[in-house]
Parts: sequence; structure tokens; C-alpha cells
Amino acid sequence: MIKTEQELNEAVASADGPLRIIGGGTRPIGNPVEGAALRVGGLSGVTLYEPGALTIVVRAGTPLAEVKALLESEGQRLAFEPMDHRGLLGSHGEPTIGGVVAANISGPRRISAGACRDFLLGVRFVDGVGRVVKNGGRVMKNVTGYDLVKLMAGSFGTLGVLSEVSLKVLPKAEASATVIVHGLDAASAVEAMSRALGSPFDVTGAAHLPEQTMIRLEGFADSVTYRAGMLKEVLGGFGEVSIEDNSERSADIWQNLRDVSGFHGKAGDVWRISVRPSDGPKVGARLGGDLAYDWGGGLVWALVPEGTDVRAALAGINGHARLERGSGQAAFAPQGALLDRIAAELRAKFDPRGILNPGLMG
Repeated sequence: MIKTEQELNEAVASADGPLRIIGGGTRPIGNPVEGAALRVGGLSGVTLYEPGALTIVVRAGTPLAEVKALLESEGQRLAFEPMDHRGLLGSHGEPTIGGVVAANISGPRRISAGACRDFLLGVRFVDGVGRVVKNGGRVMKNVTGYDLVKLMAGSFGTLGVLSEVSLKVLPKAEASATVIVHGLDAASAVEAMSRALGSPFDVTGAAHLPEQTMIRLEGFADSVTYRAGMLKEVLGGFGEVSIEDNSERSADIWQNLRDVSGFHGKAGDVWRISVRPSDGPKVGARLGGDLAYDWGGGLVWALVPEGTDVRAALAGINGHARLERGSGQAAFAPQGALLDRIAAELRAKFDPRGILNPGLMG
């Protein structure tokens, strides 16, 4: 178990073959990697937290729960609302903040606050030849050339092994409410969600499950109550509308949506499909089966029979489909000749020996 950046540096530099990077081990997403396990969960601890400056600097192996608890104690949170994959993937262990960043894990609040990478201020990592690289800092401005901060988010450990991350945090909302429209099909739901997102009521979540379309509002209690009532009137033309104004119950609704709880324990493969919101209903019409829509219709979770490759069925719809749970096929689809060439050149730059999670992303 790696416990310091120096140990990480030495382990990568001395490696004589492929490495399979493991943080908390809770997100086995991507193609299987054949290689020696490099366990970095011991690289843990908060190195700097300045609540007044809304910044935190933390070692990559730090459990996500520890980070969230510290922020909670100061009335703050990770605004990008990272998903917990354990229920969906049947995995164990503790999610780490480095794993969240490496996979750019972003939840329902992405449509209003942004993705994980949008809150990433700086990174330290060890590249494929053992060099320690630092980029960014504790301010948003970055004029150092390569924006490695954004590049590392979503690279799944194929460009470098994170040792430390700096993040912007935001205050926790005082209250939450969920406006629920009942009985809509996917097309009508996307229309309703678009209406809500285009309203002046600061929507922070818009999702659709069979027979329920949910719109989240957060902020000061009086403001949330007022906005929920106004939004109920706006959406009244779509059908029956109710309001869940208990903040704890509203939070439970969105935690279940965030973690795709409806698919837990169900047999089959799970695909994560990102498209334009207006194309979400088209995805559903072509795939059928169990579906959940987030991000106003732009993120579709699909539970399909084992071994199904949904990409053929979605031909002609612009977007990206990733196999989140399943095997027997490539988890990441080719991105096209140009982007695949750029990705290969980046890997050659940062991992010339090809030892960091080789083959995981294709």
C-alpha cells in the first residue's frame, strides 16, 4: 500500500511492467487491466482546508466520506455531487477523492453547478516514468500552458497517478424541495424539464423515472418554498404536480437518483449514455427496457440484457455510451480518428512506457 508521494514515485519509476491502479476499488469501470496492482489508498489526509476561501487540498487516497464529513462540519459540500458506485457495481471498499477526480464523477447537480473537473483547481501526480508533476493551484486562473488539471479529470489513471488534488467547494444549501410531475412519458418529461431549467427559479436537478419527473430546488428555506410554489404553477399544464418540501426526504430522492438505486441488484448490463437532452427520448425509444434520465434528459442510464452493445442501436444519435457494468465488450467506444490520435499522443507523452492502466480506455 502506497502511503507517500515519494513511495509512489519510486514504485512507478521502478516498475518493469503494466500497473493496475487501485484507490478504494469501488469503481471497476472500463476494460480489464492486466498488471501488477498499485494500491494508492494509503496516500491519505487533508493537507490544507480554508473554509473562508472555499478551497481544500487533499491527498488522492483520502476516503470521500472523510472529505464530505470535514466539509459538512463547516456547512460546505462538494457541489458536483459525486455518485457512489458501490450499489450499482456490487463493489466494496471506500470511494476515494482521487478516484472521483480520475473518473470525473459528477451527479445530478452537474446541470447547474458543473462537473468535477470544473471544481478542480490543482493536481499533483506521478507520470508513467516516475516524474512528479504539479499543475494549477488554489486559484482558478491557470496560465501554465497545458491545462493538466482538466486533462487529469476523466483520464482514469492512464496519464498519471494522482497524489494530491485541490478543489473548490461551496456552501451547503439550507433547504431542498422536489417538484414532482406525475404520469409523463419521456418526451413530455424532457419538455417539462427544459421548461423548468429555462425558468428563473434556479433548478439544481432535473430527472425522470417512469411516471415521475423530478425538479430540485435548493437554497434558503423561504426562497425554496416560494420557488417551488411558482414552479408548480409553471408545470401545472403537464399534468398532476406535487411538492416534496421535506429537505431530508428530498435529499433521499436525489441520492437515489445519483446512485441509480433503481438498478441495484437487478440482472443485466448497465450503460451510461450522454446525449443532447432533446435526444434522450430517442435513446429510450430505441432501447426500451429499464431507463432513468438525469441532467434534464442528457444522461440516460439503461439496464439491458447481458451482452447487449447499445451503440449499434444508437447509430446516428450524437453522444457517448459507456458500459458501466458488464463485460465481454469494449467499455469505451472509439472517439473518432482525430480524438483517438490525440489521446494516443497524450499517453505517449505522459506514459511513454505504456504501463499505467493499459487498455482500460481502449
